[in-house]
Amino acid sequence: MAQDSERFFGLLTMSTLDDSRYLHWDEISRRTPPADLTRDEWWVALKFNRSAQSRRLPLRMKDGSAFTVNLTDEVLQLSEEIARRAGGTVGGAKNDLNRTGTDTYLVRSLLEESIRSSQLEGASTTRRIAIEMIDSGRDPQDVSETMILNNYMAMQEAKAAAERELTPELILDLHRTLTEGTLEDPSGAGQLQSPDDARISVWAGEVCVHVPPAAEELPERLNELTRFANGAPEDSPYLPPVVRAIITHFMFGYDHYFEDGNGRTARIAFYWAMLHNDYWLTEFATISGILRNAPGKYGDAYQHSEDDDGDLTYFVLHQLRVFKRALEQLDRYIEAKRLENSRLQQALNNAGEQLNFRQSEILESLSSQEYTTVSAATIANRFNVTSQTGRNDLRDLEGLGLLLRLPKSRPAVWVASGNLAERLADLHSLNTRAPAPSR
Repeated sequence: MAQDSERFFGLLTMSTLDDSRYLHWDEISRRTPPADLTRDEWWVALKFNRSAQSRRLPLRMKDGSAFTVNLTDEVLQLSEEIARRAGGTVGGAKNDLNRTGTDTYLVRSLLEESIRSSQLEGASTTRRIAIEMIDSGRDPQDVSETMILNNYMAMQEAKAAAERELTPELILDLHRTLTEGTLEDPSGAGQLQSPDDARISVWAGEVCVHVPPAAEELPERLNELTRFANGAPEDSPYLPPVVRAIITHFMFGYDHYFEDGNGRTARIAFYWAMLHNDYWLTEFATISGILRNAPGKYGDAYQHSEDDDGDLTYFVLHQLRVFKRALEQLDRYIEAKRLENSRLQQALNNAGEQLNFRQSEILESLSSQEYTTVSAATIANRFNVTSQTGRNDLRDLEGLGLLLRLPKSRPAVWVASGNLAERLADLHSLNTRAPAPSR
């Protein structure tokens, strides 16, 4: 017995275990333990060390106990990197995204995030149709299109509210925008679930993985969450702003405030929280696309945090890694965009013309067959300019032989002239061809 007690005490004082990857028991149970430990002993030692370093949060589990989080080396390193990049510039000196030249990138990313976030919740409209709907300003034709348009509008509302504090009223307004016209019960838009409503559990196949708190608790829990989301740097315990934003995201899934649209509202709340803390590049990073490609890992991160005594470190790490990947994708997109703009600009320089960012975006979209026709209304809706400005852009491109106006179209509609990609390459080659030797 004394030997068992001594061994147990040794586990509690073991400080040399490598916990850099912060593995859950599901993974620990399949791995070879270090030294002469059993898997159970390895887990006990890790759990004790984590508990000693954890930070209690002012957010409650269903049983009233506090959620916790550990600021591991990886959490701190990723938080610092995201703060540096999302609050500054992206891609270093080779890229030119800054506060004064963001229009073309912002429009694309708002569209992408709106589409991918809605697709996570079941919207089935293709990307091309969704972009055509938003560009043309036409009304959505079905629930999927409505979800995407609502998400696009809610992101703009969240951005406009970024300097304000988050309140339950703002959350309800954002949810109303997100879900109007998409719910089985239209009265559920912008309304917390009531005690008379059936609470919806979360299932993985035939296994129930989460039962949300009772609806009676939702008003107070939402108050607690908004107070937490508004936290200042001097609050205790200190949390990096991006970690606070991620935990805010988590709680929407855990508390399940609404009949439907909790996931979309969670991502909008994260978007608000990042902009509120001046992580302005969040506007340009498309996160939902990454989540959509690996939904299992997202679900595992939720479940691991809940079933390990409310340790949110698993979810925080997952989301930090996702956001880092989104910034890396943004780097690659901006570099490709810069090269494309440079190529287009060089081609047009031969004709003595300068391509503005709207024309560049339109040519790229037509070249990639994102859409096949374009009108003045398309440019006006996408770039928030007048129809006359859009018409002038298109006429200039027509004058350069890059676009062709369809005859008898009312209102006027333009298409790519011939093979646009080849015409652009021809224009570029004219500008890069070596001069003939002088005689």
